[in-house]
Amino acid sequence: MSLKWTGGVLSPTYNGLNYPVTTVEYLVVAGGGGGNQGASGGPGGGGGAGGLLTATGYAITVGSSLTITVGAGGSGSAQGSSAAASSGSNSVFGIITATGGGGAGTTTGQSGGSGSGGNGVTSYAGGTGISGQGYAGGSGGYTGGSYGGGGGGGSGSVGTNGSASGGGSGGAGIASNIAGSNIQYAGGGGGGYYSSNATIGGLGTAGGGNGSGGTGNLLNASSALANTGSGGGGVGGAGSTNAGAGGAGGSGIVVIRYPSYLAPAASTTGSPETYITGAWRVYKFVASGTITF
Repeated sequence: MSLKWTGGVLSPTYNGLNYPVTTVEYLVVAGGGGGNQGASGGPGGGGGAGGLLTATGYAITVGSSLTITVGAGGSGSAQGSSAAASSGSNSVFGIITATGGGGAGTTTGQSGGSGSGGNGVTSYAGGTGISGQGYAGGSGGYTGGSYGGGGGGGSGSVGTNGSASGGGSGGAGIASNIAGSNIQYAGGGGGGYYSSNATIGGLGTAGGGNGSGGTGNLLNASSALANTGSGGGGVGGAGSTNAGAGGAGGSGIVVIRYPSYLAPAASTTGSPETYITGAWRVYKFVASGTITF
């Protein structure tokens, strides 16, 4: 074995070449689900986070091409609509598939990588998550004339239940430093809230959208941040003519890293961001593509 200078890193080499990559670490986050206004004008649930999978030791065959798919976030309901929101799309790295987050349903939440929150016009249940990828959404809740939609589930915990006091908060995301800094991914969207003085609903987490308050002022819920896989916010609801738009879920992301002294990828498509940080060589995909080692 000898050492070769590779722009700041002394790399172990064999016959003058960098050692090939045999395993990599990955983070795969699917798209988050959208939020909505529930049926009967009730405050909608927050969107569920996209499924999150991360691990080390993914085996690489030199010369093989691996497909990367970055899932889109689901759309929120349109202004004045009580239709179900769209679920997020799956993200894929090789044989690893993270499932898109559930979009908010008209009554109960939809299931996905993480489930969306339930409608707050009554105590509708949240959707379920997939074990190892995410958690369930919270249920809706009400007392008298105040209603709260459930928060969407996150990759780290369940969404909280809505109540007469407010929309449920989105479930927690999971922090990862795989891309070089500690970033939260895949949090749930906040549920919508309706009462006589509501201005904001439940809070989203990890870049998830906040729910809106239903005061009859057509307040829109907020959308999740791109490439977080978090869920969109639910709408406060005040009947079909007085409801804003639901928040969209955030698109997903795929990140791959391995020790920087190993050989760089032979080729990529999809224009991933590629860099060395600390002891790691990183490939960050925010659009679908391929990587060949």
